[in-house]
Amino acid sequence: MPIYEYECKKCKDRFELLVRSSDRDSDLACPSCRSKKIHKLMSAFAGGKSGCSSCAATSCSPG
Repeated sequence: MPIYEYECKKCKDRFELLVRSSDRDSDLACPSCRSKKIHKLMSAFAGGKSGCSSCAATSCSPG
């Protein structure tokens, strides 16, 4: 089961939820205020190496 990161549109709390394949977005709620007005955030892949050790505005060299 994947873990997704969300933000509540009502209280602005950020939280993670373990989401089952049977869960629908309409079934999910903010753990702080119980609002169903939440949206999924884009998050970085955990556990992997980014492949970039030094970035500049004009170049990126893999490390």
